[in-house]
Amino acid sequence: MKKIIIAFDNTHFSEGAFEFARRLNELQPVLLTGIFLPQAEIAYLWSYAGGVSVPFIPQLETDDAEMVMENIEHFKKQCISNNIDFRVHKDFYDLALPELKKESRFADLLLIGTESFYKNMGTHMPNEYLRDTLHDIACPVLLVPEKYDFPESIILAYDGSNEAVFAIKQFAYLFPELTGLKTMLVYAHKDASKDIPDKIQIEELAARHFSDLTLFKLNTDPKKNFSSWVNQAKSAILVSGSYGRSGISQLFKNSFIQDIITDHKLPVFIAHK
Repeated sequence: MKKIIIAFDNTHFSEGAFEFARRLNELQPVLLTGIFLPQAEIAYLWSYAGGVSVPFIPQLETDDAEMVMENIEHFKKQCISNNIDFRVHKDFYDLALPELKKESRFADLLLIGTESFYKNMGTHMPNEYLRDTLHDIACPVLLVPEKYDFPESIILAYDGSNEAVFAIKQFAYLFPELTGLKTMLVYAHKDASKDIPDKIQIEELAARHFSDLTLFKLNTDPKKNFSSWVNQAKSAILVSGSYGRSGISQLFKNSFIQDIITDHKLPVFIAHK
């Protein structure tokens, strides 16, 4: 049984993220812990990012507090009706990022609904809060749009890096119940003469875990065209490394992953060391 945490900001409930958890529970029972985080203030988040100590986030407005309780009750009822073992953690006052980071140390996976997670901070592109969250999380993260098809295939984004290999292994270890799906390991490079890096070794590894595996070389610039290619896939999930903690901000700067997250079409699994 896996322990999965699903994070909601207090006033937005991601039905898409919960639905993914429900489907996973059907495949293999999980413990689902709902994390209900305080309403964040952008100024406080920037202070945190700059290393300034922030004692607390102001108390929720009464209307927001009532919505939080409604969301918690909705979560409980959904878990009970779907036979999901669950817990509820909430903290209206402590700073959200350290609390979520601590929770992630004791979890196998974090689920986040990308369209609703601190929606007030903007959804046109992954907001600063989401970026900082991914930087500090101590377990793999699954970013889920509100409307999607549950995966019937897997796309492994591979660029030859340690981070990409790590993400592939983490996904296989966490979701053995999904590894029988049709899987494509994709390497993208605009130079058609460039072959898949360490092709023999990555095929030896991936084929041990993914029973229906195909390797594919995409002759295109991944920063420009990979997201368009991925978004044409139906009922798929994308597996990607985050290029290491030091480079996490690059995930949202001229990155195909940013485009895929922003398009809200496919679930994206991200793992970093």
